[in-house]
Amino acid sequence: MAVSQGRDNYAAMHRGFRWQVPEHFNIAQACCGQWAQRPDATKRVAVYAHSARPAADFLSYAQLQEGANRLSNVLRALGVKRGERVAIIMPQRFETAIAYMAVFQLGAVAMPLSMLFGPEALEYRLQDSEAVAAICDESSLASLRAVRAQCPALRKVIGVGTALEGADLEWESALASQGAAFTAVETRADEGAVLIYTSGTTGPPKGAFIPHRALIGNLPGFVCSHNWFGFDPAKASTGSARTESRAVFWSPADWAWTGGLMDALLPTLYFGRPIVAHNGRFSPELAFTLMQQHGVTHTFLFPTALKAMMKAYPRPSGQFKLKLQAMMSAGEAVGDAVFAYCKEQLGVTVNEMFGQTEMNYVVGNCAMNGNTAGGIGWPARPGSMGRGYPGHRVAVIDDDGNECAVGVAGDVAVNRLDVHGQPDPIFFLGYWKNDEATARKHTGNWCRTGDLATRDADGYLWYQGRADDVFKAAGYRIGPGEIENCLVKHPAVINAAVVPKPDKERGAVVKAFVVLAPDFIAARAGGKRSAADFDSELIAQLQLHVRGMLAPYEYPKEIEFIDALPMTTTGKVQRRVLRLQEEEKAKALSLRT
Repeated sequence: MAVSQGRDNYAAMHRGFRWQVPEHFNIAQACCGQWAQRPDATKRVAVYAHSARPAADFLSYAQLQEGANRLSNVLRALGVKRGERVAIIMPQRFETAIAYMAVFQLGAVAMPLSMLFGPEALEYRLQDSEAVAAICDESSLASLRAVRAQCPALRKVIGVGTALEGADLEWESALASQGAAFTAVETRADEGAVLIYTSGTTGPPKGAFIPHRALIGNLPGFVCSHNWFGFDPAKASTGSARTESRAVFWSPADWAWTGGLMDALLPTLYFGRPIVAHNGRFSPELAFTLMQQHGVTHTFLFPTALKAMMKAYPRPSGQFKLKLQAMMSAGEAVGDAVFAYCKEQLGVTVNEMFGQTEMNYVVGNCAMNGNTAGGIGWPARPGSMGRGYPGHRVAVIDDDGNECAVGVAGDVAVNRLDVHGQPDPIFFLGYWKNDEATARKHTGNWCRTGDLATRDADGYLWYQGRADDVFKAAGYRIGPGEIENCLVKHPAVINAAVVPKPDKERGAVVKAFVVLAPDFIAARAGGKRSAADFDSELIAQLQLHVRGMLAPYEYPKEIEFIDALPMTTTGKVQRRVLRLQEEEKAKALSLRT
């Protein structure tokens, strides 16, 4: 196994780490209040707004605090009480950051909802959470209006931007009517702060109730995965270290999801650094242009985004001047092709990270781009999820809660106590109004993720897929990730998903859904051969490609080309959708025969 060069400081970092969780802690005070009190608050940038113009608009920490104070007063005047849920349905924009800070310091619970949600998805979450207020812009107002009558708890809607018709209050006038002073509620660290509904890759969405302390639990992983986030590792123990970073952060991850909120927006603000906001569709050109324009030093990019960037710009250094110091990736396995691209073409060793809404940022790497001689970091292994971050005791366990032997697949789980026996602050409080689901999540002190992995002799975890993604074909256990990674290495493939196709004789066969690269799509449409002949020849090439790199039983017996894979709004491939599709086809076929 190829390993990036560098000293392995993992064991020492774990031994030396201790949690410091105060009894009272508020995310807004940590992410905004403390910075707004500094002399440079009017100049210190909290959020840049990306646009095509060279000069960027920005929101300072002083402006962020003033906006939050005014909105907190608005919400209090509307009767929003401590612990009540406030829905925030907006993309990356200034008002979204202000809304989170306002809700947190009010002691209420922020409920992020994606602007991509249709009426049915909004109705379910608004009803289940009993949200009393909602803040939305033009991207979501129509869907919200369509279901408002079915949400009796929803008392008031605040409209941002052009979202006026159907809103009870208009953002600017409402904030202008209130004072700029507000005394933040002194919340307990264990008090609920965020209610995020899971993306539903394994069934109906459940509301994960996240406490304020979970942000503290995120920080070791965030700092490690971003190669110390611009701080000098040699001064990590000094009180002045937090003010020395010059990091500029960006991620296309929606701030309505854990990846965008807890892995990007909040930790960046916690360290008093700027984050770039972009309200628009992702594209490889946008990613490179934005990072160049704003001098982005740290980023979180999904593997699907990196694959697209790799295909569109194989050698980006000839067109873009980047300042990247670190990159984190999560959601799916990166794979060694993308890993090599990031290292060779972008100049960073990508740090893979693993976590989930319920206990986030618990596993990953801290490669420090190979510069680990100073006592910080450990080597990254291409394709590995990494190791449990300092402060988190992570293991691969079996059905009975026993740790699995090296090389044996099991459920990735996090213990409520760290390696020193102290409580880990990362844990969610439970599923909203669903004690049964909360209980099923736990086996003793272990909290199961539902993701399968193996552990090697050095403690690195290797992702095997969701528990419901792994399947058997002809008696062999198949994990889709390895096959998908192999397919993406072929120049014709931009993305792939592998699922079982029901088969009477073998139980199931391996089927791959493949998204073709743009130049192959053009060749398919404009060539002299028919599309059927083109497909047949390319399928044979892809099958031969996989057979030459993996075990014979792993190559896809069937390949189907599609325009796009079904994805969650957090960037995860929904293999379940494709699997159910194949099962329905098999049922229909059996009825005809």
